[in-house]
Amino acid sequence: MPFGRFALNTLFIAALAILGNLLSCTIIAYGFARLRAPGKNFSFILMLSTMMLVEPVRIIPLYIEFNKLGWIDSYLPLIVPAFFGSPFYIFLLRQFFMNIPLELEEAALIDGANRLQILWKVIVPLSKPALAAIAIFNFQGVWNDFLYPLVFLHKQSNYTIALGLNFFRSTYTVHWGYLMAASIVALLPMVIIFFIAQRYFIQGITFTGIKG
Repeated sequence: MPFGRFALNTLFIAALAILGNLLSCTIIAYGFARLRAPGKNFSFILMLSTMMLVEPVRIIPLYIEFNKLGWIDSYLPLIVPAFFGSPFYIFLLRQFFMNIPLELEEAALIDGANRLQILWKVIVPLSKPALAAIAIFNFQGVWNDFLYPLVFLHKQSNYTIALGLNFFRSTYTVHWGYLMAASIVALLPMVIIFFIAQRYFIQGITFTGIKG
């Protein structure tokens, strides 16, 4: 069984999903935190309300849509949605951005910077803890995700590590020794990443939500 191939597939999906979420959620959260627009608060509440939708409710229309696009049995259904943002990550970043002093942006505006320059040169460098926390959450979600790869991926060569662990189970028996060994191997990347980014992760969680 190509268990290493499953791990590489999952890392590929996780890397692109993290990139997509960081890009999209940063831009959207900055708009909710700093820009003025009619109906902004209503749109923010509406976005948060989508978090109440459970996965079985969402996955059926998503499968129909991706099937019409011809994306089934590819990584696109697992990667493309990340480039449209996640309500939870947007909420975390918005709360963090609101703690950054407005004087920094005003000084940048006086120096002639536009909103995009302020975002990437002022806000993003100050938001490394929150971005690191989101990256860890996102990686954990992709690494442990079983339902979406099970629905959208059909070829064994495209399987993720969560689907690969299921190979140690059969109809009548479970190979507990192999399953436990493979589970430990699958757990190691999460442990390593957490210890590497532990300081940023704790800061991101601590500082988020201080100001509403």
